[in-house]
Amino acid sequence: MSLEKEFLAELIDAITNDRLTLPTLPEVALRIREAVNDPEVNSETLASVIGQDAALAARIIKVANSPLMRGSVVVDNLQLAITRMGMAFVRNLATGLAMEQMFQATHDAVDKRLRDSWQHSLEVASISHVLASNFTKLKSDQATLAGLVHEIGILPILTLAEENPAILEHEAVLDKIINRLNGKVGRAILKAWEFPEELLEVPSGCTDFSRDKGPVADYVDVVTVAKLQSYPEGENPYAKVDTSTIPAFQKLGLSHEIDVHHVDELAEELEETKQALG
Repeated sequence: MSLEKEFLAELIDAITNDRLTLPTLPEVALRIREAVNDPEVNSETLASVIGQDAALAARIIKVANSPLMRGSVVVDNLQLAITRMGMAFVRNLATGLAMEQMFQATHDAVDKRLRDSWQHSLEVASISHVLASNFTKLKSDQATLAGLVHEIGILPILTLAEENPAILEHEAVLDKIINRLNGKVGRAILKAWEFPEELLEVPSGCTDFSRDKGPVADYVDVVTVAKLQSYPEGENPYAKVDTSTIPAFQKLGLSHEIDVHHVDELAEELEETKQALG
């Protein structure tokens, strides 16, 4: 049996028999979600929960002061930041940003792949935010979170690969396996994390370019377009895909030839979003 088939068989067997170790959502994200879901919570209580993670707190204040929020006065504390953005927005933002710590590993090759995946997810999330806010009635913060989790399935796949060093030496083979199983594994993770139904299909649906679930754009459509727009010129693995046939572009009212990086009013917002999330 070839190395690819052997690793793939092991991975599929682990998935089928529920033996694949799925990552757990960072503790701070769980506490924030629990707090926001409490009908009695207020901005002061939520601020005290977020404040237990100084780095996350600083990033949330940074976003609150970014051009994205269009605030006229600088906020210098979490409570004011939460008031400006709203609890649901803060919950999605904190959940997404807290996940960054998961995209790290001790093995150099795995660590590089995870960090590259996180950087790409930030790009997709930023574009998703811009697309949702300009071309849909969807929540831009939910679209941002959708972009951040679209490659979440890579985590347990690479964890298993770390135990099989031979597969790490064959990057093309590993890429092929990740592309094949990211969607299925990603859905399992998001379901275990109790993410909303509207996001569960994102990891698998965003690369199903014929997907058409109705006339109105959903979060999968947004991430599909964002993903296709996210690669530097000459590095797009989907360069040969005929984007004119992809329903997601039509639902967003976009030309399949658009490049959000070169549309002035979108490019500025995109850069602001990247700076806020980065």
